[in-house]
Amino acid sequence: MENVILFLNSFLSYLLLMAVIVVLAGVAIFIGIKLRKNKDRQLENNETAADA
Repeated sequence: MENVILFLNSFLSYLLLMAVIVVLAGVAIFIGIKLRKNKDRQLENNETAADA
């Protein structure tokens, strides 16, 4: 029974670590998309200002 408890403890520890990594990756992707959209918007505004 002790081995089962140790296994579950280890398993849940790695599961928690994986969850933290997934959340951090999701935040990084969200920030990257937001920054890219802002940059594209700025480039579009600069092109339209140069054409006018």
